[in-house]
Amino acid sequence: MKINLLISFFSFSIVLLVLTGALDFNVMAAHAQSATPSKSKEEIQNRIDQKNKEIADLENEINGFKVEIQKTTGQAKTLEGELSRLELNRKKLTADITLTAKKIDAATLTIESLGEQIGNKELAIGVQQDGLRSTLKQTNEIDNRSIVEIFLDENTLSQVWDTQNTLLELRDSMRVKAKLLLNIKNDLTVTKTMTEKKQQELVSLQFQLADQKKIVEANKKQTDALLKDTKNKESNYKKLLADRETKRLAFEKELNNYEAELKLIIDPGSYPNPKSILQPPLAEMFVTQQFGDTAFSRQNPGVYSGKGHNAIDLKASPGTPVKAALSGVVQIAGDTDLVCPGASYGRFVFIKHDNGLSTIYAHFSLIKVAEGQRVETGQLIGYSGNTGYSTGPHLHFGVYVSQGVQVANLKSKVCKGTYRIPVADLRAYLNPMLYL
Repeated sequence: MKINLLISFFSFSIVLLVLTGALDFNVMAAHAQSATPSKSKEEIQNRIDQKNKEIADLENEINGFKVEIQKTTGQAKTLEGELSRLELNRKKLTADITLTAKKIDAATLTIESLGEQIGNKELAIGVQQDGLRSTLKQTNEIDNRSIVEIFLDENTLSQVWDTQNTLLELRDSMRVKAKLLLNIKNDLTVTKTMTEKKQQELVSLQFQLADQKKIVEANKKQTDALLKDTKNKESNYKKLLADRETKRLAFEKELNNYEAELKLIIDPGSYPNPKSILQPPLAEMFVTQQFGDTAFSRQNPGVYSGKGHNAIDLKASPGTPVKAALSGVVQIAGDTDLVCPGASYGRFVFIKHDNGLSTIYAHFSLIKVAEGQRVETGQLIGYSGNTGYSTGPHLHFGVYVSQGVQVANLKSKVCKGTYRIPVADLRAYLNPMLYL
């Protein structure tokens, strides 16, 4: 009788699990795993492997372009050299587009593979579901009979005990199957998370592809404009360079004179002491020029008006994603080239953070944020490029004390226009390396 009571209790527990959803057959059926991989799953995996090989080959090709682009930095500028550099950028950017398209294909195939696995699981869990229901039905039928009924129906005492042993075996079987289904439910959570992440990755890649196409178009316009301005003549290019260099030096002098007169109140307690609180703006950090009195500034006394480099320069081929170093609000998302090409930051983003620091990112090829927008740490804000005054593609990254920097609309006598640009008390410039 005690055995019967135990079996009754277990049967009731299984029913309760089913009713409360702990063994949700409908949900788990959609995520059951097949013991034998289907042919289509193998085919999909082979296609994924092929895409991954193509991706690796493209990444090697792009790394080769990056090396070649880096070699052009700092070289004497000629029209032929500049056109060659723009063509090299175009090839690299085009390869970026192809790479992203391959990654989209691979992500799509992975999602398809997960869907194939789900289909196989549905078949397997259906069998498990039917088996458990059948076992539960048998248990209930036997369990609803009294010990007296069982005894009267059976011819011998041994048969009675056989019936009881059958109940015990059914109980053990249900326990194993229930544990299996619960494990599958846990696997379901992992599979769903993987699928959601892959879908998010797919969406991100699709946006990135659209951005890269815009960058390629901008590169083409830059090439077309150069050919138009120079009429494809080296002499005209030299005149263009000389004019831009004259304007750049005059504008820098204008800006430095303005900043030298700023006497802003900077409370030492208004910003954090040097420590690693900023996230690197690039996935791969390689400093090509340090902050302050650098070899480049000493070799080019007219550059930076003798004040030294007010930021750091980071190696970045055109189209490299740039991320916000810390959460904050975009104060400016501008383009100085609209007023005076080649004289200053070009396309840039200036962000004020919540901890008393502000950061600037310059020479973008494409900006992805707007003024007044709040951004989070690590959020994409744009892609690196070669706009503004730049000896080659790179990212200019600067850090300020927020109290010592302000947004100003400066009327430039040099360029006959008005700049909207951050200006800072010279004491407000901080070495970014101290905060990375």
